[in-house]
This record gives sequence, structure tokens and C-alpha cells, in this order.
Amino acid sequence: MLIDRFEADYLLETPIAPERAAEIIAGEQSSGTFVTVPGETPELKERSAARVTRLVVLDEPVAQRSLPSAHPPKSGERITRALITLSWPLATIGPSLPNLVATVAGNLFELKDVSGLRLLDIRLPAAFGAAYAGPRFGVEGTRRLADVHGRPLIGTIIKPSVGLDAEATAAMVKDLCEAGIDFIKDDELQSDGPNCPFDERVRAVMRVINDHADRTGKKAMYAFNLTGEIDQMRRRHDLVRDLGGTCIMASLNSVGLAGMIELGRFSELPIHAHRNGWGYLSRHPLLGWSYVAWQKLWRLAGADHMHVNGLQNKFSEDDDSVIASAQACLTPMFDDKPCTVMPVFSSGQSARQVPGTYAGLNSTDLIVTAGGGIMAHPDGPAAGVRALREAWDATIAGIPLEEHARTHPELGRALEMAA
Repeated sequence: MLIDRFEADYLLETPIAPERAAEIIAGEQSSGTFVTVPGETPELKERSAARVTRLVVLDEPVAQRSLPSAHPPKSGERITRALITLSWPLATIGPSLPNLVATVAGNLFELKDVSGLRLLDIRLPAAFGAAYAGPRFGVEGTRRLADVHGRPLIGTIIKPSVGLDAEATAAMVKDLCEAGIDFIKDDELQSDGPNCPFDERVRAVMRVINDHADRTGKKAMYAFNLTGEIDQMRRRHDLVRDLGGTCIMASLNSVGLAGMIELGRFSELPIHAHRNGWGYLSRHPLLGWSYVAWQKLWRLAGADHMHVNGLQNKFSEDDDSVIASAQACLTPMFDDKPCTVMPVFSSGQSARQVPGTYAGLNSTDLIVTAGGGIMAHPDGPAAGVRALREAWDATIAGIPLEEHARTHPELGRALEMAA
């Protein structure tokens, strides 16, 4: 276990010798000098410089550079890919998430010697776990507040994303509560616009949720999107809390790491962390971040739920990557502080994806947010909720969906719709 150093793994592509490229990256992300300067003694380098602790050259042939490089192409040049690990002393930055990002994901992406670089994973010493609160609710706290155990939380997103006013939103929430929904969330595009102000939406929605809970004993968890500036998020959080809400939502790439850290410090509710914008950090396979590395930052900052996409989704991510992301959310970060969070499956989810999701994750610790999979059910949203729950009940029990559908018509109609 790391004690006084932290590490990062990368996939490197370079037109120069990979050993040389790795040393250049290490130098850029520590001493940052290419010529000797006064004060840069061998002792200082030994104490403070990044080290290349692993370099494994991959044998796969690379026909051309994945990304532009300042090195002019040479006849017969060899483009090499390698797995490298860099290690830094903790004493250089201390247990600071913002400065960790500057170190492991800073100028190295623009070095002229690099034609591809992807951050695959990071490993942190326990000092980071001690410095940050991490998720306050996570899996168990979310289950307790939603009163859902032994199965996934079945959820949906308010659609259309924008255009509904507060009362229309509340009317939709009323229908969903009557349908027995566990979880509802704002779309990430809906926060505090003039057509649906945050305060009005929260008051209207919580009247419906609280009334339903008083009558039935079941209180749906609603993730209100409070994304904004820090003072705005604090005030919005307090309103949700004071009206009996049980969840808030923030767009990670919009509020930034420092904003999320502050939100995590003052929040008394689970934080539903939305990853919109993830594609610009990850879509090129030789640039940016792996989700396995990226999600660790937000878990430490205080996220309780993390979006991971979904199987057979509408985006560019393949199923293996989605499952790996979800598994990462449930993998402990430290021996004495697991920091595990609830993975959220979304994007085109329906009853059809349930068996593959359960087989891949081998866990029911997840939230499924199906928009059309619930709202567009031929027999209405209530049937959509029942169908998705029936799909999970059957899958957990080892019953094929088509067999279960013979005695559960809502599931049968859902399977026909998703065929």
C-alpha cells in the first residue's frame, strides 16, 4: 500500500524512444526543466522528481500517429505504444485533489514527444482518504433513504428535458409516485431557468412527494439539479433539505472539482453526480482519461452516485467499458475508507438490458434511470415501472425474461417495445 507517494498509469504513444518519452513526461510533471538551473541539485531531484516505475512496450503495430506531434515524420519511423507508471512523492503537493489533477493530468498531454497519452488509473495513499470526507451516504445511505433493499433503485428522468414549468413537472412526478417509482431526477439541462425556477420546482415537487409519502409510506427520492455557483448551490441545497428532499444533483464538469469538494463538505443529502461532458475527456482512445481513474476524484470529493452510461446505449461507449466503470464505483479505494458509490445506469435503458447488466456487474447495488423505457410504455408510466421491476425480479431469480413475461403482461409489452 502506498504511504508517502502516489502513482498514475498511462497508455503512451510516441514517435521517439518510449523510454525517453517517459522520462520527458516525468520531468515535465515534476522539476519541469530541460536544462540545469541553479538550485536543482541531484539531492533535490532524488527527493522531489517523478519516477518512471514501470514501462512495458506493447508489441501491437501502429501504422500512423493517433494525434499530431511536433516531431516531423521520418521515413520508416516507428510509432510505439507502451504502458507506463509514474510515481511522485506526496510531500510535493500534499493530499490535495486540485493539485493532484495538475500533476497527473497537466501539461503532459501537450508535449511534442507524445502522439497519444491516456490516464488509465491513479493510486493514492491513505492521506487522501483522511483529507476528504468522501461519500457520506453511498450505497447503504441511499438504500436507507429510498427504503429499497435487495434490488436496484428503479428510476427515471423528467422528460422533456426542458420546457415544463414547475407545476407540469410536479404533475408528472405525481404520476410517477403513484406508479411506485423509487428515484426521479432532473435532466442536467434543467436547473434554474426562468421557465422553471429552481425554488418553484422544488416546492411544487416536494408537495407531491411528501403528500404521497404521508398517504402510502413510500417516499420517492428526487435528485434536484442545483448546479450553479457555490453560494447558489448552498442555498438550493438548504431549500431541498428543509422541504424534506432526500437528494441533490450536480453536473461535475460544470461545477468543477473545487465546487464539488465544497458541495461535499456542506451537503446533508446524497449527491447525485452527473458526468455530462465526459465525452470530451475520453472519447479519443489515445487521449484524456479512463473513467476508472476519473471517478476516484469525485468519490473522494463527496459524490454518492456516479453515472456510468448503460448497456447498448445511444452513445459511443461499449458495454465492457460501462461495466468496468460500474465495477470501479463499487471497488474500495482504501482499506479503512472504502468510498464506494452507487453506479447509475442510464441512456436508452429498458427491460432488455437487465440480464446483461446483472451478469456484468454481479450486484444489485445500482440505480437504473430509464426515460423512454418507463415513460413510453404502451400502458403508461406505471406499467413501465412495474415492467422494469419485474425484469429485475426475474433476472435475480434466474428466470429468463421471456418466460417471466408469460405471466407478467407489463413486462411482455416492454419486451415487445424494446425488441
